[in-house]
Amino acid sequence: MAPWLLLHLTLLWIGTTRPLVQGRGLHAQSVARPSLFGLDWPQKAQETMQIPDNGSAPLLVNAQAFVSNVFNVDIMRYTLSSVLLLRLSWLDPRLAWNASAHPRRAATLPWDSLWTPQLSIREALWVDWREQSPGARVEQDGRVELHLVLTTETSCNFELLRFPWDQSDCSLSFYALSNTVMELEFQAQAVNEIVGVKREYVVRDLKIQGPPHKLVPCFQVTLRLQNTALKAVMALLVPGEVLLWADVCGGLLPLRAVERIAYKVTLLLGYLVFHSSLVQALPSSSSCNPLLIHYFTVLLLLLFLSTVETVLLARSSPSPAPGGEPRDPGNPGPTPAGPPRGVKGSGRSWAEAVDHIFFRVYVAGVVCSQFVFAGLWMWATCKSDPAPGEAAPHGGRPQL
Repeated sequence: MAPWLLLHLTLLWIGTTRPLVQGRGLHAQSVARPSLFGLDWPQKAQETMQIPDNGSAPLLVNAQAFVSNVFNVDIMRYTLSSVLLLRLSWLDPRLAWNASAHPRRAATLPWDSLWTPQLSIREALWVDWREQSPGARVEQDGRVELHLVLTTETSCNFELLRFPWDQSDCSLSFYALSNTVMELEFQAQAVNEIVGVKREYVVRDLKIQGPPHKLVPCFQVTLRLQNTALKAVMALLVPGEVLLWADVCGGLLPLRAVERIAYKVTLLLGYLVFHSSLVQALPSSSSCNPLLIHYFTVLLLLLFLSTVETVLLARSSPSPAPGGEPRDPGNPGPTPAGPPRGVKGSGRSWAEAVDHIFFRVYVAGVVCSQFVFAGLWMWATCKSDPAPGEAAPHGGRPQL
């Protein structure tokens, strides 16, 4: 291509702007440049703003996605915040020039002075660009290379059934909605450049692929996130287990001891406060809620049952006298001697016998609940309900 094309692209007067990718940022301001060319320049400039013609084959755009940081994973809002670097390259023969006449090997042009893929991230809630007016590097043979750095917050369908040892795949789908699959094709690859692991969620795997049955040119970056679980275990599992086994130890107190009722009621009230804060700390969804929600609900029922048993049986047994012997509420005088050793006694004896049996059954129930929960944790599966846009026959993928 003649050298005037390079000079034109460098000093081109741009009166309007167009967004490169949907989102906040990356808006070049209109800058008035003097018109140094003839009347045929606007027509030639308009040609460079169109997608390069590759004949019957679509234009091949190499896309490299470098994931440099995942700094916020919000399971309550089902969102993921990340920083990515996109390197796009393609061949535009219209921008080539004669190397012998002009030995300059490459030139940097404004991104809005030539054709570039207009990308949109399907899952993005917002996108911020670090550089408002990135430059495109053009080589002698017309090879164009564009670097874009973006910070984005995207939605992610976390799989939280086994929270806090959960693992989820979050996708970022880049679509070129202004072109068709007959005009444009992406050849994409992803690189994991995350060097810091001091996060609650860490990126264990990174892959890139083209979604099946694509209607427009697109590529999809998938990040596999794994929860390190330490914070959730210390804040949720440990307090719940401590309260449960403290309640079991409370069953060893004598039934006639006045401290036992206060001890049981205090544990129940403390667990109620813990359970209310737990419900707020755990995410909820329309399907496949975390198993911990059901587990802590079972623990609450066990504590409630243990407290009710203590209150009912303690009221059925006589109150202890100051000397340690039971006192009959209807007889304020001295307590008669109890029955001989080995002889079945009054109502106090049957209440203690029932309490002893209940304690054994309760301990067995607590141990069984731990094993049942461990089994569900290992082998339980949950299939999420299909999204309204994918459930047939009421919905389906949009026909773009």
